[in-house]
Amino acid sequence: MHDFAADPPVEERVGDLLRERDETVAVAETATGGLTSALLTSVPGSSAYVDRTVMPYDYDALREMLAVSRETLDEHGAVSAPVTAELARAARDTADVTWGVATTGVAGPDGGTHETPVGTGFVAVAVAAPWGTGDSGATVTRHEFDGERSAVREKLARQALAALETEANERPD
Repeated sequence: MHDFAADPPVEERVGDLLRERDETVAVAETATGGLTSALLTSVPGSSAYVDRTVMPYDYDALREMLAVSRETLDEHGAVSAPVTAELARAARDTADVTWGVATTGVAGPDGGTHETPVGTGFVAVAVAAPWGTGDSGATVTRHEFDGERSAVREKLARQALAALETEANERPD
């Protein structure tokens, strides 16, 4: 039987994986407000693989900092799979890194709707494959977390790192 409690935390596993593969990451965070990057940079030596973090928090910042289109925001809203995918791709491409990670969500206590209740979050991971391969792309997952604002934000940040770990492990060296 595997003792998962003995496993290192996800931020250490991601750091080891990126360092071993000589890969880099940039993060765009809205709902998590820097927590994803705080987890990544809590690992000694993280400057070898963490390039940058941007924290656009409103529509103007999303458009100005990472060129999320007005049309995507109008059609889907900031907390949506399409916007989160655009953020991950933009983080990856503007930083020229291997991986772009993005989070959006409604951490609460207010701001939820019937379609997007408080606790809803999206995580996107975008990879830059070699030019001409057609293998670059982004995956997005939707999550619903229970708890107060701080708990939702932390769960979403950890989920973002878990998604990065999964995507990196599924990609050939």
